[in-house]
Amino acid sequence: MQETSLYAPVKRFLESLDFTVKGEVGGCDIVGLREGEPPVVVICELKLQFNLELVLQGVDRAAACDEVWLAARMSARGKGREHDRRFRALCRRLGFGLLAVDGKGKVELLLSPAAVPPRRDPKRRSRLVEEHHRRKGDPSIGGSTRQKPIMTAYRQEAIACAAAMADGPKRPRDLKLVAPRAASILLHNYYGWFARAERGIYALTELGQAALQSQGVLDGPPQVAPFQVEQLGAKLGA
Repeated sequence: MQETSLYAPVKRFLESLDFTVKGEVGGCDIVGLREGEPPVVVICELKLQFNLELVLQGVDRAAACDEVWLAARMSARGKGREHDRRFRALCRRLGFGLLAVDGKGKVELLLSPAAVPPRRDPKRRSRLVEEHHRRKGDPSIGGSTRQKPIMTAYRQEAIACAAAMADGPKRPRDLKLVAPRAASILLHNYYGWFARAERGIYALTELGQAALQSQGVLDGPPQVAPFQVEQLGAKLGA
């Protein structure tokens, strides 16, 4: 059993509480937003068992959200930390919610998160909310940090730029509809996918072509028909 197997049942549980849930946002296994002004932000960390490392992760995340949830697999014989009153008492003092997932994917609420005096990190919280809003769909499974690269909103926009350029060089303004940050993405060229063909015009590099092929967006040789934006949305989980 892997941490990623916990993602779907925990996501369903949080969605039942009216949160919009996405995996692997800003280094967190799960980030959920509930509409409001400001939105309610929850972070949930996943582990195969309840342990101190999971609690420490929760402590680290607490400044960036309104609620912290810790989720782990339910111990088969009922002897795990989730049944230890001291462990629950610690999580209660920290204000953390606890969720246990059994072998059939059923989620049991062990402890609801409680309001504690906030120690907020506004910048970190703002980055999480922005990334959650920008990311199309939910392309990354929570708990999958070892499966690189994570499909961030920035990477989605870079792929959108590359896909739109598959039929030839483009100007940044030609790409703004599919990637609002196109100018910055082309200029900084973080992934090495783009090259300046002439002033103000960019073309795909071999790395860019390979990236499209690895995503299944581009098949066959570089010379392809113009890319359809609707196709991109399907590929990226929109």
